[in-house]
Amino acid sequence: MCSREKIGNIMKRFARALSMQSQALSWRAAGRKIALVPTMGALHAGHAGLLYCARKEVGQEGRVVVSVFVNPAQFEEGFADYPRSEKADRELCRRAGADAFFLPRTAQEIYPGKKVPYSTFVFEERLSRPMEGRFRPGHFQGVATVVSILLNIVQPTHTVFGEKDFQQAVVVKKMIRDLRFPVKFVLCPTVREKDGLACSSRNAGLDEGRRSAADVLWRCIVAARKIIRQSDSAGTVSTAALKRRLTSMIDGTPGAKLDYLEIFDPQTLAPLQRCRRKDRIALAVRFGKIRLIDNGKL
Repeated sequence: MCSREKIGNIMKRFARALSMQSQALSWRAAGRKIALVPTMGALHAGHAGLLYCARKEVGQEGRVVVSVFVNPAQFEEGFADYPRSEKADRELCRRAGADAFFLPRTAQEIYPGKKVPYSTFVFEERLSRPMEGRFRPGHFQGVATVVSILLNIVQPTHTVFGEKDFQQAVVVKKMIRDLRFPVKFVLCPTVREKDGLACSSRNAGLDEGRRSAADVLWRCIVAARKIIRQSDSAGTVSTAALKRRLTSMIDGTPGAKLDYLEIFDPQTLAPLQRCRRKDRIALAVRFGKIRLIDNGKL
């Protein structure tokens, strides 16, 4: 199962952006490192893994801050249906050793403005266009904007993201570099369940049959790695041929509908005609109303 050793500690809770920022500035003035783990809540063991990574980065004298904000700017649809579990989220963060739990009281804590509505957005122009960007227009603008706001509120020395949302991580890392945020970007490995399915808040929405079928995402990644390792002496494989074989696996899985399956350069996200070890595969598959994503190194 997706699990880690429990730590437990006293954890401060913040609902106001200014209070969170004031505390963060006090920590920084005292010379403490701060790691920010931005989330949208409905936390699970994958998020706990991020908290453990964050603690490793800043040490016991540092501070680990978890933000929980269901960001309306990331949604075209489904915002109201996104799972919310504040009490369980707080408990997971406490057990995983977080020092602060920032759950904004209202959306205006993040996007201020009543008489003059919020109107400033951040958009990364290149890496946000393929894959998720093609199927979810505006999604990465919402991600980049809210992360930039959270970085200003929490004033972290480090920010921690998961490898499961690989494209998101690449986009945020590029934004941090381009806008010169003085923050170290940390990427942590995907936490998986016993059958390889990546831990996700969306997994809970799968019925028994769809949950059984959902491991096809991981099986595709494993199969791609095996094919690469059995490739010719040059160590490369035709991407088109590989995608055909993997697509047939998904097409043969009851209830699975493929959104995309891409094989690409992990730095530029550019699609490849021939692929090899250390290139990357990503896919998105729908099971009814539940949409799952996964990725991995070949």
